[in-house]
Amino acid sequence: MTAPLKVAAVPTTDRPAPAWAVRLAHAIPLLLLPQCLWRLPFAFDYRMGMIIDEPRGWFWWTPLYVLGLSVVSEALALLSLGLVRWWGEVVPAWVPLLGGRRIPPYAAIVPATLGGIGATIFWLPSVLSWLGLADPGAGYEGLGWEILAKVCIAPGTLWGPLVLVLTVAYAIRRRRSR
Repeated sequence: MTAPLKVAAVPTTDRPAPAWAVRLAHAIPLLLLPQCLWRLPFAFDYRMGMIIDEPRGWFWWTPLYVLGLSVVSEALALLSLGLVRWWGEVVPAWVPLLGGRRIPPYAAIVPATLGGIGATIFWLPSVLSWLGLADPGAGYEGLGWEILAKVCIAPGTLWGPLVLVLTVAYAIRRRRSR
């Protein structure tokens, strides 16, 4: 007869995040995924219909850079889960020296706010150009390419504002749990 399998308890937060915030935190990496996939052909000097007057500059490290940029973007997007999960409140036990300690709220609020503002500012020129309020930037060989680019890139422009919304929800929740 075998002994029953013991399942370790999953840590929870002092005050659970609202369901809408949890769904939003899970959606952020998915919103960035089309943009990350759109970027990959550029690693091999395929311009995805963009008309660029600059000479082509492909180097051996370009695929590594583009792939790395996509991976880092997704990893940063996954950090938004810390605003709704227990590991955004307590350092995981496996972390040397710090494991099990409570995370001061501002240790998450400040970087999340700066990241949200930074992402918003980064994407603002694209949004303004799409609204006709700024230089349109690169052109496309056809309307199909332009629509595909906007469909892939537009969801990522929400990254900054959504992180800011999650940060406010995190700050309110952490303030109430003291």
